[in-house]
Amino acid sequence: MLAAAKYIGAGLACSGLIGAGAGIGLIFSSLIASTARNPQVRGQLFTFAILGFALAEATGLFSLMIAFLLLYS
Repeated sequence: MLAAAKYIGAGLACSGLIGAGAGIGLIFSSLIASTARNPQVRGQLFTFAILGFALAEATGLFSLMIAFLLLYS
């Protein structure tokens, strides 16, 4: 019974990865659209996109870490 609850909790914790994947896709699609509109600011836009990527990926890694903590603790 407890093992089943751990698996369900870990599966629900991994749902945060969906948001991270969607966020990364939105960040880079916006980068492409913005660069197409104004190519002169490509460097500054790329810097902000990498920062956004890192923050979105961090949320995904945090949810994965919680899933592993639920499974193996």
